[in-house]
Amino acid sequence: MSIMHSNSFDIRQLEAFAAVMSAGSVTGAARLLGRSQPAVTRLIQDLEADIGYALLHRSGPRISPTARGLLFHAEVERHLASLAHIRERANAIGLDEPPSLTIAATPSLAAGVLPQAISAVAPDLIPRHLHVQALAAENVVQAVLARSADLGISSLPLEHPGLDVHWIAEAPCVVALAANDPLADDEMVRLSDLAERRIITLANPYRLRHRIDEALERAGVAPQRMIDVNASLTALTMVRAGLGVAIVEPATVCGVPLEGIVMRVLDHTIPFLFGAISPAAMPLTPTVAAVIDAARAVALAMPGCRLHEAGGVEALADTVYGGSPMTEDVPS
Repeated sequence: MSIMHSNSFDIRQLEAFAAVMSAGSVTGAARLLGRSQPAVTRLIQDLEADIGYALLHRSGPRISPTARGLLFHAEVERHLASLAHIRERANAIGLDEPPSLTIAATPSLAAGVLPQAISAVAPDLIPRHLHVQALAAENVVQAVLARSADLGISSLPLEHPGLDVHWIAEAPCVVALAANDPLADDEMVRLSDLAERRIITLANPYRLRHRIDEALERAGVAPQRMIDVNASLTALTMVRAGLGVAIVEPATVCGVPLEGIVMRVLDHTIPFLFGAISPAAMPLTPTVAAVIDAARAVALAMPGCRLHEAGGVEALADTVYGGSPMTEDVPS
C-alpha cells in the first residue's frame, strides 16, 4: 500500500477532517466550516487518497473513525493548534506584545495553582492569547518535550534529559470532609478513623495513589468501599454529595474551595510532589519566568508545603516511588 501520495497536505483537508471528528457527521462539519456537504466529503476523500488509507467507516449516512483515523486525528489536532499558535505569535511580534503562551498542567494544578499564579503576574506580561491545557501528568511531560507547551506544572516523576526542572514542591495530602461530618470537629484526622468509611481518592497507581495505599496499609486500614477518580475536583464534589471522605492532594482543596467541604490534616504524612518544567536549554521568556515564580509562591502557600532542590529529582526517587522515610507518622 502506498502512503503519502503528495509531499504536503492541503490545510482545508485537515480542517475538514478535524471538523468531522468534532461534529460527528459530515453535515455537522459542513455547518461548522460554512461549506457544502459535498465539498467536505470531497476534501475527506482527497485526504484519504493522499495518505493511502481510510480515516472513516461509512455505513449509509453514519460515519465513525477507523483505528488509523483516531491516531491520525491526534496528529491533526496538534498540527492545527501549532498553526494557530504560529499565527498568534506572528501577530504578537508585529504588535511588539508578549508572545502567546501555552501552559500544560495536571487538572488539580491547573485548577488549584495556575489561576492564582497567572493573576499574580504583571498585566503587561500576560499575552493576548493564553492557552491552558489540563492533561494527565504523563501527557504534560510529553507536551513540554514536544514543545507544544511552553511550560508544564505536574506531579513527579519528572526526570527526563529533555526537561529543565525549575522547582519541586512537596505538600502533605489532606482529607476532605463534609462540613457536618463528625470528624470535621477534629484538627487532625487519623487514618484509622477512616477504616469503616468509603474512601474517595485518585486512581493512577504510578503516582500519588500508591503512596496513599502504602499509608493506609501502615495504619492497618483496609477500606472495603472505595471510589477511584482521575481528578481531585471530582473527589471533592463526591464528598459534598455525601458519598464518602476523600484523601487528595491539597492544591485543589486550597485553590478551589467548595462550600460545605472542610480540609483536615492527616496523622500520616502522604507526600504530594510536583514541579514546574520547561523544554531543556530553551531560554525563558519574561512571561514564562514570571509564571514559574508565581506558581512557586502559590505552592508554598499550601499548608505544610516545602521546596526541594530543583536539581535533586533523582534523590526524591524513594519518595516518588515508595519506601520513603518522609511517610512516617505525624506525632499527635
